[in-house]
Amino acid sequence: MEKARVAFVGFGEVNSPQELIARKCRSACNELECQGLELLTTDPVSDDARGIGVARALAALGAGQFDCLVACIAGWIPSQAVIEVLAPFRHKPIVLWGLTGYYQDGRLVTTADQAGTSALRSVLAELGYTFQFVYNTPDGKSKAPRVAAIARAAAAAARLRTARIGMMGYRDMNLYGTMFDGVGLKRALGVEIETFEMLEIAQIMEKLAPTEVDAVVRGALSRWTFCKPAAEETLRKGASYYLAIRKKVEERGYQAVSLLDVDGMKKLAGFPPAMVFMLLADEMGLPTIPENDSLGAVTQLLVNCLTGQIAAYMEFYEFMEDRVLVGVPDYVPAEVVEGPVTVLPASFGGFSEGVLNVSKVRTGRVTLCRIFARGGLYFLHAVTGEAVTPRSWEEAGWSAPAPQLPSLEIVLDSSVEDFAQNVMSQHYIVAYGDIREDLREACSVTGLTLVG
Repeated sequence: MEKARVAFVGFGEVNSPQELIARKCRSACNELECQGLELLTTDPVSDDARGIGVARALAALGAGQFDCLVACIAGWIPSQAVIEVLAPFRHKPIVLWGLTGYYQDGRLVTTADQAGTSALRSVLAELGYTFQFVYNTPDGKSKAPRVAAIARAAAAAARLRTARIGMMGYRDMNLYGTMFDGVGLKRALGVEIETFEMLEIAQIMEKLAPTEVDAVVRGALSRWTFCKPAAEETLRKGASYYLAIRKKVEERGYQAVSLLDVDGMKKLAGFPPAMVFMLLADEMGLPTIPENDSLGAVTQLLVNCLTGQIAAYMEFYEFMEDRVLVGVPDYVPAEVVEGPVTVLPASFGGFSEGVLNVSKVRTGRVTLCRIFARGGLYFLHAVTGEAVTPRSWEEAGWSAPAPQLPSLEIVLDSSVEDFAQNVMSQHYIVAYGDIREDLREACSVTGLTLVG
């Protein structure tokens, strides 16, 4: 996971003790570096009459090669000096961070940090800046972790603005919920979803060297536990599709992938693509989701950018009194597997046999989330819960004996009824841990509205 790159500029009035202002700013920088951020820094800026500090800061910030700008108010500062530094970067997410005083011999010593922030907060809002206001208190904990969370959200938003998702085909099974408005999505998040055709992949497959396919088959066989042997033809076909799609991914720089699954790979090509998805996720580290689920892929990419997780998809099978049963009828990435990646040659309904992932899924604290659109606006629905080992169950239609699909029972923190009345798709993205704060900061930076 790439570090968020943060421009840090401290501020304090020219008449304040300059050594004290510098010391407070150095301490704040050290705290942010301990949070895992990469900092671009300059000496603190004051309101000197000649504007030397402002000019120095602008020269240090250069062309704005950073994810967000932290305006660290270490004492009272006339607002104009701060605005002169921020103005060229008003398109960037900004953190207005007020530091605090300290106790010495039982007395609070302050440089009036919050006089500086309170003079600025309303001004930044009126000017239309995208900013978050945080402040330390003399008796409280530092807000460096919050500042770091905002910075990571800004870095994720920056990555989304230039992201490209590859999608083979469009609107699998004629589903409504998987479609997207390209212009609206570009305006809201900047993500580009680029479609390509199955024919192109078939043409690439024809040019693959047998040795390339052999290497993938050997790799899969060595890393996966097979419940029973799979046909050599099945393995080679899966490896060939993977290699062909990989070449397309590398050519176009896709950061996530979805495929025309039921009406494409299964119906037209006669090959369930679970093995292909597994290889894309595990060999390339790509977030993947089936059935042309466009906003599901965007959600995966957001979670991936925020947390570094592969952001596996799950779909709902049952709503219960206090929990939901989620599972997948095809694959899960190795990252979410407990124990070995276990696969089974199996077929569903009238489709051809494929390599089905039947691994056990890790339990623990999880967040379920999904981006959705309403009336041209974009929202993010997120809930938390405890993922536990599922009871014995099966999906009707699989070749006997029916496999236990990769699945979890998630005991939601909210009521199942509340969740069910707000559910936005059959697919939700599963992130391990409670990442609601990360998602909340991402929404603040991107303009998404958080629901749940």
